[in-house]
Amino acid sequence: MKKILVIEDDPDLFALLRYNLEKEGLIFTGVQTGKGALELFRKERPDLVLLDIMLPDCDGLDLCKGIRSDPELSLVPIIMLTARASETDRIVGLELGANDYLVKPFFIRELIVRIKVQFRNQASPARLQGGGVELDRKSCQAFLNGKTLSLTATEFRLLQVLMNRPGVVFSREQLLDAVWGSDRAITDRTVDVYILRLRQKVEREAESPELIHSVRGFGYTFEPHRSSGTPHLPA
Repeated sequence: MKKILVIEDDPDLFALLRYNLEKEGLIFTGVQTGKGALELFRKERPDLVLLDIMLPDCDGLDLCKGIRSDPELSLVPIIMLTARASETDRIVGLELGANDYLVKPFFIRELIVRIKVQFRNQASPARLQGGGVELDRKSCQAFLNGKTLSLTATEFRLLQVLMNRPGVVFSREQLLDAVWGSDRAITDRTVDVYILRLRQKVEREAESPELIHSVRGFGYTFEPHRSSGTPHLPA
């Protein structure tokens, strides 16, 4: 059974999450302050963390950063729960390593679905390879022809989504949902900006990509050594 660690100061929401997570057959553990959260994390070894940003005694963003900086904790998915809805807050949270970001108030069923998505992602291969690029999901490291790539957390997740299904074309909307979460206030243009950043890091020539291709009218695909033919579209 999967274990969920909840770090949430609102007692009503804390109790509601406990009820619904246990109803789903998940093991619940939690704390209502930031103090002692990392110690509980290390003790309980959860499979996923639900993290409130606005805690009474610390900033949840600092907790997220602390989790991601600890090699023993860094691989556990984090879903942030917060009343902060600005684009800047979302981007900061995701850049610090959160896997998803859900703004309060939210529907419990949506949260459960997002948790299940994270568990499905964990079932993907530990290492992804193609075109000289290698992603190590366990260490969250990326390599190009054996040399370490310096990727932000968001760039890593975007490349991971593309490499996980080579040859499949993802629309900008699909990439936004997969990388930034469906509850967001950012535009399709954000995907274009991050694709350009990735190309500048993994392509020999960003203007003539050989790995990350644009498909006019559809979106983007990761397809090394692509021929002139049309890549596979989503089923």
